[in-house]
Amino acid sequence: MPLPRKFYARENTAKIARELLGKLLVVSSPEGRVSGMIVETEAYLGAIDRAAHSFGGRRTKRNEVMYGEPGFAYVFFVYGMYNQFNCVTGAAGTPHAILIRGVEPVDGVELMQKRRPKAKRLTDLTSGPGKLCIAMGIDRSLNGEDLLGNKVFIERYRTVRPASIASGKRIGIDYAGEDADLPLRFWIAGNAFVSRK
Repeated sequence: MPLPRKFYARENTAKIARELLGKLLVVSSPEGRVSGMIVETEAYLGAIDRAAHSFGGRRTKRNEVMYGEPGFAYVFFVYGMYNQFNCVTGAAGTPHAILIRGVEPVDGVELMQKRRPKAKRLTDLTSGPGKLCIAMGIDRSLNGEDLLGNKVFIERYRTVRPASIASGKRIGIDYAGEDADLPLRFWIAGNAFVSRK
């Protein structure tokens, strides 16, 4: 059962990013169902966050879904190669989002491997935001998809003890000045599917 809208609608996006750890990201397609336990997230805090696509209230066709209701998918394309999967959080009009950076495969591992044949080790399959999107079949067609629907959703799976959660600066956002150093990346300490140890 997908997480309820109220899970995403809260004001504290960093807290939501921590609480997503241990939840199950599920994608259903004609090829089959795949899922993975979320092991790494990054919070992006909207207009006040220089690393966010919505910094300063920037509003474009690309990021419009961030300004909508919470609990929707924000999928964008980067580097001309990779999709990135995010959850929209906070109140409508407050463009916060959480990037899912890594998952530990649970269902549909063979399908994931078929989609990422160059991944020689299981731990390379979904240990990064671009990798997991390829393995799980996430692309721009899922941008704006309701996370309470049946195509892509997040459900309860495992409880992660607070003592098992590590935090640090986000990755690849050096352009964001002081905001690049904010400890808004969260991961399950010791998990082999975290993108950066």
